Amino acid sequence: MKCCDMKGFLSYLILWCLKKRKMNGTEIAGELEKRKGTKPSPGTIYPALKELKGAGLVGCDARKVYFLTEKGKRELEGACGFFSRMFYDAKEMFGCACGK
Repeated sequence: MKCCDMKGFLSYLILWCLKKRKMNGTEIAGELEKRKGTKPSPGTIYPALKELKGAGLVGCDARKVYFLTEKGKRELEGACGFFSRMFYDAKEMFGCACGK
């Protein structure tokens, strides 16, 4: 499946994972693996985390454990609203994917 590889959702998914709890890069990759079936490489995760940190959306402590900043929480809230509007018919869409 090449048309829908979800690469554009990486930052959103990282923020979503960090909403639940603080995590290091390996833990984030594990959470993403649960969602997409394959574990993203460090070459995918860490540049995204660096970009999110540079934008002030995530912070990182001395142990390299990442967390959402207040700005990140607001950004995620806005993104959730955007996705809710874009995928308002998700139940129908997922029914299609499940062969119903």
